[in-house]
Amino acid sequence: MRTCLIALAGLVVLGGCVSNTASMQLYPLKGSIAETDPTLVIEATAKNASGTSGALSFQLPERVDCQGTWSSLTPRTVSSSRGMSLTWRKTGGEVGSEIATVAGVNNGEIYAVCDDGTRVQGTFIIGSGTSSGTGTATDTNGNVYKLLF
Repeated sequence: MRTCLIALAGLVVLGGCVSNTASMQLYPLKGSIAETDPTLVIEATAKNASGTSGALSFQLPERVDCQGTWSSLTPRTVSSSRGMSLTWRKTGGEVGSEIATVAGVNNGEIYAVCDDGTRVQGTFIIGSGTSSGTGTATDTNGNVYKLLF
């Protein structure tokens, strides 16, 4: 029984680490990659998916590794309170602040540099509180990609 609990705890910890990454897909629309293989899907991994930025990695055709960053501009509201309270439950003053994410559609960017010197950059939109979005990207070799995640 104890062995089963330890194995289950290990799976929970491993699952927690894996859940903080998200998969992105780059679909070549124009350029040499689309002309060579129009069905190719380039899988990218975005780390820190629950945050507003993180590392990005993927591989272009011919095994060219690319590393970069993704970032999403998530607006937040900040409210503060202070004052005097003379109630039975809360005698004294109250000072505090609250930060909340604004619901809506947020803008984001990706930027990566590949081992062969190719640079990939793009923009996307993402819903607040979600890890899915859509956008476009281009590279310095003239390729254009549809970005989905």
